[in-house]
Amino acid sequence: MEKNPTEEDIRSFEFLAVNSKEIIEKQVDSYRQQHSYAGTIIGFTVLFIPFFLNSLSSANQVIQFISILPIALFIGAILMMLSIFRGKPLDQALTVTKYKDLLTKSYKEILLYEIETNKRSYVINDVVTRQGNKRYMQGIGLTTIAILISIILLLVSSFLSIEKLPTKVQVVNPAKKVIVPVVRDSVLR
Repeated sequence: MEKNPTEEDIRSFEFLAVNSKEIIEKQVDSYRQQHSYAGTIIGFTVLFIPFFLNSLSSANQVIQFISILPIALFIGAILMMLSIFRGKPLDQALTVTKYKDLLTKSYKEILLYEIETNKRSYVINDVVTRQGNKRYMQGIGLTTIAILISIILLLVSSFLSIEKLPTKVQVVNPAKKVIVPVVRDSVLR
């Protein structure tokens, strides 16, 4: 024979039910935020690649060949971020389909059912969020490495293009006030 729960027991169950629901909501919010960040990184990467390639259009062929590496890393990062979107949706615990079953239950049983459902949802969601976090961190790593390599390639390309440009010197004769442009090649012969 089950004894009636005291008011303190009911408040404890209510606290656990509310707390477990809040944990599920935070988990879902974090998951959605991660999707938002992944979308932002995809957008940045898709915009950065054409600018990067355009900046290297007049670069040395070796640099253009090496630029394949960051492009491959960017594509890998995009695929990692897209795989986050293909993950399963998170379980949000108590659903309206269970309301009919709960109508015949006592308040304590409903609270216990909600606590157990939230716990089960958290465990199921934890697997999905861990996989998503792993892919997200791998995508961030690939993006960071690709950006660093891209910056290095752009700087090297800039330095090499500066060295190749001829230096223009203007000779001014103060007596005649005639300016004669002289073009010299900066490469020593």
